[in-house]
Amino acid sequence: MSRRLARAALSLYRWGGVALYPIVGPYLAYRIAKGKEERSRRRERYGVGGVPRPPGPLVWFHAASVGETLAIVPLVKEVRRRGIAVLLTTGTITSAKVVKERLGAGVIHQYVPLDMKPAISRFLEYWHPDLAIMAESEIWPTTILELGKRHIPQVLVNGRISDRSFPRWKRRMAIADAIFENFALVIAQSETDADRFRTLGALPVMVSGNLKVDTDAPPVDQAVLKSYLDQIRGRPTWAAISTFEGEEAAAGNVHRVLKERSPGLLTIIVPRHPERCDAIDDMLTARGIKVARRTRGDALTPDTDVFLGDTIGEMGLYLRMTEIAFVGRSLTAEGGQNPLEPAMLGCAVLSGGNVQNFREAYQQLARNGSAKMVRDVEMLAKGVHYLLINEAMRKQMIEAGQETVQEMRGALKATIKGLEPYINPLTVKARLHPRQTS
Repeated sequence: MSRRLARAALSLYRWGGVALYPIVGPYLAYRIAKGKEERSRRRERYGVGGVPRPPGPLVWFHAASVGETLAIVPLVKEVRRRGIAVLLTTGTITSAKVVKERLGAGVIHQYVPLDMKPAISRFLEYWHPDLAIMAESEIWPTTILELGKRHIPQVLVNGRISDRSFPRWKRRMAIADAIFENFALVIAQSETDADRFRTLGALPVMVSGNLKVDTDAPPVDQAVLKSYLDQIRGRPTWAAISTFEGEEAAAGNVHRVLKERSPGLLTIIVPRHPERCDAIDDMLTARGIKVARRTRGDALTPDTDVFLGDTIGEMGLYLRMTEIAFVGRSLTAEGGQNPLEPAMLGCAVLSGGNVQNFREAYQQLARNGSAKMVRDVEMLAKGVHYLLINEAMRKQMIEAGQETVQEMRGALKATIKGLEPYINPLTVKARLHPRQTS
């Protein structure tokens, strides 16, 4: 495809959004009915500002969901520390709750507008951001082109391109080039990601490492943790976290296999999407597995088999209740989930082999002996059993994991350094008008 045709295709995409804009109401109504949108804030999806824009310089951050939001929290705090106002958009209700918990009134939160010209134009005309910072793989053509049209610098931080996405972009090189040329800077997670961005037309590109390594350990209510630890009273435990469909059943099967070998075994299951927990509860109960749920306040009695973590923002609680964690979206689903949190919090890490989205993190953890990969449910059961009965190996993996996380730190410092040419002028501007950014 020629450059001219690519630009024509992107123009068609943008104006197609204009044509479809009047009928997005039913789409949002469907998402509201499914609990995926807040009815009271649906106008934000149309680019309507929900609160007044503060005077002075403003940086717009965007993170799609919980993982991306947590990754940029330290970066957002650094920008706020400099007196610059921050607008943070996310796409999910769960990520909105994370913003409220981790950043509170320190930032303005809005739901990201639909990638349609009327919504994006309204959003940009209202907020007038001085800088746009997108997290990881948030590539929305209309948004990027409208920012470029207004000459607003845009930077991609913690950038990555998955194994699945990269070939798709390569088949549309002219379109990729017309989009990625709009970025003032791409800060990639790894050399592999950096090479991919350069291939697709992004310049300049630098490597920072993974911002998720530089986040603080997930918080915990110590009183709640103590209460559960008292109830467990030294029972053997393991956790299956960030699980996707099929992996909860796998965890249930592992529990049934190991229960006789490890009397008193407690399995902790924390699905990636808590809204699936009713179905998971029914599935496990139908198999004769007694389930206690966090949201019900169920006690962990001696005959409790599974503790179902059906809350948002409490991973710090669940991971502190065990020393063995299987990380999901890797056995029956693909892509993987972040293994750094369990390693950071003192867990030996197990995972399926489908971890393309976190390849570098797993490679470093596995290289240092802190993560083990399993092929199937049978191998998972063997891995959990081995770690339950072999304290020396479990402790060795835990120590190796914590050392690896320390070695991997530095992404935040590198990212801030890369952003300085864009943030420093805003810092000066904010200091000249301190009352405007208080």
